[in-house]
Amino acid sequence: MDYALLLKALVLGVVEGLTEFLPVSSTGHLILAGSLLDFNDDKGKVFELVIQTGAMLAIVWEYRVRFRDVLAGLGSRPVARRFALNLIVAFMPAAVLGLLFGKIIKSHLFSPVPVALAFIVGGVIILWVERPGRSGRPPRVERVDDMDWRDALKVGCAQALALIPGTSRSGATIIGGMLFGLSRRAATEFSFFLAVPTLIAAGLYDLYKNRALLSVSDLPLFGVGSVAAFVSAFLCVRWLLRYITTHDFKLFAWYRIVFGAVVLLTAWSGLVNWSAA
Repeated sequence: MDYALLLKALVLGVVEGLTEFLPVSSTGHLILAGSLLDFNDDKGKVFELVIQTGAMLAIVWEYRVRFRDVLAGLGSRPVARRFALNLIVAFMPAAVLGLLFGKIIKSHLFSPVPVALAFIVGGVIILWVERPGRSGRPPRVERVDDMDWRDALKVGCAQALALIPGTSRSGATIIGGMLFGLSRRAATEFSFFLAVPTLIAAGLYDLYKNRALLSVSDLPLFGVGSVAAFVSAFLCVRWLLRYITTHDFKLFAWYRIVFGAVVLLTAWSGLVNWSAA
């Protein structure tokens, strides 16, 4: 058993779990961390998608009662049917555009410097959305159950922007939702819920495409990464739900800008070799 490889899996799992549901881009962090750990070959990229499923299961567990009630009420409760419809509508833009342009995006943008640029641009957008004059306006939609299909479609279009690595799926859906009139809580929770079909579909699709790269010997590697992602994501989600009750997202914006600038500076100076396969 390669313990060094398992340690890399553990580190990447923690990175995934801590960044998947924050507006900081888990994919961007995994690309950078994979470059530093020299774990960015084809199997490493499949590994990154698999551990996203581990992080997603933290949402399923945290909201298990909500998901159970929705499934039980699909045949009888209009609010349950509307919730399910909203998830389907919001999922479609990224699914369609991902199938059409995913290969092009991965071949040109899945490297550290474009990720760093996306970090900075995303941080500036968050600061603009959270500017003092705008953040005081009352939201149009207070709760996820108050959303209609048009709200869901707008959030889904925002999620499609996250096909660009470094943009952040959570950041695009949360900040996009707030921009479209959702409360901070509603935008954050809907972003959590939308992660479930999105990450399941992305994980299964990539596993099928790259099944020839996998073997039974990879199970410990994937298991360690997935468990680490689940635990760290669960703790992060609990923390974020408390955090947003009294804070905005400016802290994450400045983190993105500073982190992106550090990556660009170290790449330009040659201090760090941000190489990506």
